[in-house]
Amino acid sequence: MPIAAHRWLMTAPEAPLVRAAFDATPGPGEVAVAVAGCGVCHTDLGYYYDGVRTNAALPLALGHEVSGRVVAAGDGAGGWVGRAVIVPAVLPCGDCDLCRRGLEPICRAQKMPGNDIQGGFASHIVVPARGLCPVDEVRLAAAGLSLAEVSVVADALTTPYQAVRRAGVAPGTLAIVVGAGGVGGYCAQVAAAFGAAVVAIDVDPAKLEAIAAHGASLTLDARAHDAKALKGAVAGFARARGLRPTEWFIFECSGTAAGQLAAWGLLVHGATLSVVGFTMDKVELRLSNLMAFDARAIGNWGCPPEFYPAALDLVLDGRVALKPFVETHPLDDINHVFDAVHRREIRRRAVLVPA
Repeated sequence: MPIAAHRWLMTAPEAPLVRAAFDATPGPGEVAVAVAGCGVCHTDLGYYYDGVRTNAALPLALGHEVSGRVVAAGDGAGGWVGRAVIVPAVLPCGDCDLCRRGLEPICRAQKMPGNDIQGGFASHIVVPARGLCPVDEVRLAAAGLSLAEVSVVADALTTPYQAVRRAGVAPGTLAIVVGAGGVGGYCAQVAAAFGAAVVAIDVDPAKLEAIAAHGASLTLDARAHDAKALKGAVAGFARARGLRPTEWFIFECSGTAAGQLAAWGLLVHGATLSVVGFTMDKVELRLSNLMAFDARAIGNWGCPPEFYPAALDLVLDGRVALKPFVETHPLDDINHVFDAVHRREIRRRAVLVPA
């Protein structure tokens, strides 16, 4: 029997999103998830406002931070029916040579909701069953969280989790997060949970104040420091804490040209620069700095599904605070919410909840 559902479609850049009905019946190996919540990400705004192209043609429902409950399954996926889940923002195929070699983020057959396939700004979403992250609803309730709120785990948390994990952050190291809102705020918390002393850099005092209470040992307003002073302040913090003056872990999460230049200016010998944020802007860099400092730079595209449970554990165990940084809104208000987020009138991660 068909599953009556609806989604909000992007038909053209900046055109009002349009509600449309569709049949959410899953095919073989797929599940239909009744959406509990879908987070509004900077990437969604990039597609809508900034000319970033989606892989799938328009019209397309955006949204890749999805949580919900499986309500139907195709052949081979019946074991998921009734379960609360988080849908990974990037779903690798699991069968290709890249996936078999542990390189899921660059799987060429991967499916990203709201980019490669229809996304989560909808009542339901149909996705491959492989890689779904189950949510323990007893632990969720004990943590004081709703299923809708943990939708942001699908990208805002797991992407920086993957960046911190890949970089090799460990107890006694120094982690510097450039851009302390959204993804950057979770990056600071994850790095602290991995045992690092965390420095957070931003231009927004409110964001710095918020992350100072949740993981950052030092916060710096980039507007009050030139590149030399910023690096000097971090070096002074490292000396005071007995941390190494080398091998800093730098996470660029702002997705701005200014943030990327600030992060580049913090390179030290043996540093690791992880690029987590995205911007269409271009910057001019002297790449030879990587050679001179014997440093490395790493790009980060999503997070392999196998690491989602460990990232979710940080939230459910109270090691990463989620609730202070999210707020829910009705899905039917999507056009207003997109505009408000774009204008920075909504300061927390907005999660859209179907009626």
